[in-house]
Amino acid sequence: MRVLVTGGAGFIGSHIVNALKDRGHDPVVLDALLPAAHPGTPPLPDAEFVRADVRDADAVRSALRGMDAVCHQAAMVGLGKNFADAPDYVGCNDLGTAVLLAETAAAGVRELVLAGSMVVYGEGRYTCERHGTVRPGPRRTEDLMAGRFEPRCPDCGEELAPGLVGEDAPTDPRNVYATTKLAQEHLAASWARCTEGRAVSLRYHNVYGPGMPRDTPYAGVASFFRSSLALGEAPQVFEDGAQRRDFVHVGDVASANAVALEAVGGLSAGTLTAFNTGSGDPHTVGEMASALAAAYGGPHPVVTGEFRLGDVRHITADSTRLREELGWRPEVGFAQGMTEFARAGQRASAGAVG
Repeated sequence: MRVLVTGGAGFIGSHIVNALKDRGHDPVVLDALLPAAHPGTPPLPDAEFVRADVRDADAVRSALRGMDAVCHQAAMVGLGKNFADAPDYVGCNDLGTAVLLAETAAAGVRELVLAGSMVVYGEGRYTCERHGTVRPGPRRTEDLMAGRFEPRCPDCGEELAPGLVGEDAPTDPRNVYATTKLAQEHLAASWARCTEGRAVSLRYHNVYGPGMPRDTPYAGVASFFRSSLALGEAPQVFEDGAQRRDFVHVGDVASANAVALEAVGGLSAGTLTAFNTGSGDPHTVGEMASALAAAYGGPHPVVTGEFRLGDVRHITADSTRLREELGWRPEVGFAQGMTEFARAGQRASAGAVG
């Protein structure tokens, strides 16, 4: 299969390219190598390379010739710094996706795998003893400043038990990045309906691993901690460190993309199918920071009580559908992955687009 991988020189994209090559496919990388993501020329994957932006219709049109499928990874990632980032997020993620899909439709390519995200679920799944499954509202600044980090039942105010989120959960994006990731899915679903195409969105949970960018406000929390350790500084853990996440190794995410690309042609035409993509082994942010620091050799993390208003408290995946329907299995466990990540190199990064 000949596959156009947008963002294929980035952190996750480069691993996907290698996974596709290992399975006998022919990936072609399309990446703008924007200075915000690549302050210098990164090591490029061993594949045909097209330097272009997904918002450049002419370049995308040319790159799509002869393709069987598209694996769309190019995006501006992370929570960002403040709402001033909104135009950049919308331009990179949503306009870029719209241009790509328009050219894909014109080129007759009908198979798409999209880098989705668990952030579309917002606060995830919670259960109240009295009211069952509930959806807490946005966390309030005054509660966070007072150290009241846990969402409460919107009906009775009692404590809630967080649980695993399935793909049928309501979407509830709570920051600009999350909103653009959901918009990407809607665009892909519209493309599939209009073209009788087949689309998959892999809703990544917290991806980490070798080659993760450093020194950027847009990367994931694992990158922040690893960058601090490399500087000899203690990782700064926000809130109380009890936020639950599903940390999934980039190699497992790459294999999920390869499996999805091989399976997408057998899915129903005219639809987008979402698959949660997580390890299935949730941990708290504090546990992750401690495991990473221990594997690196210190210093020990510091819990700061700081917070970011756009962050959610708990979000963990139920990846059963991906396992059962596509046969994917994660192979890198938490302890193994953190030990590897503590010793692995990071790529330099000035900022935003990967």
